[in-house]
Amino acid sequence: MADVNLPPLPPVGGTISGRSVVDVLNEQHRQILDLTSGDVSDSTHSVLIATLSRHLSAEEQYLYPAIREAVPDGDRIADRELAEDHTLLTLMKEGRRDELIAAIHRHVEADTTELFPLLEQMVPADDMIRLGNRVETAEEAAPTRPHPGTPATPPWNKVIDPLVGAIDKLRDVATARPTYPRDL
Repeated sequence: MADVNLPPLPPVGGTISGRSVVDVLNEQHRQILDLTSGDVSDSTHSVLIATLSRHLSAEEQYLYPAIREAVPDGDRIADRELAEDHTLLTLMKEGRRDELIAAIHRHVEADTTELFPLLEQMVPADDMIRLGNRVETAEEAAPTRPHPGTPATPPWNKVIDPLVGAIDKLRDVATARPTYPRDL
């Protein structure tokens, strides 16, 4: 098992609580895929963009660095995933819905069939839960709109994404834009 270079946990005693990063990201994938099925209205598309933007930001902040640290040939894998994420962000920004939906399906397939099994094999369970907790936190602070020009790797994305996310959230409130499936 490999270390994913997370800061130590505070001494609270007991076990680590939360969900594995794989469980968190698989749930996000299910939400995203649900938003692509059937007739996609403008409101549904808006929620899809926001959900996918948050998801990609969280993956870039924590999943890909973990892949780099823990998985053999992780740098190559993470770089490939970052390039695919950039394509997703560009498709979202340009409004190319059909191409976006196809790219989303490829993204989910790659994560579930390649990345997640590698991570589960190489990273201790406690670190998987710690990563899951960080992904959930990062997702809430993440942008709700595509920003393909912002940094995609730590440390800068961990600084810039929450700032851009705050601006996006202000714009969302000002325009009454739905950003969560519960808003539909």
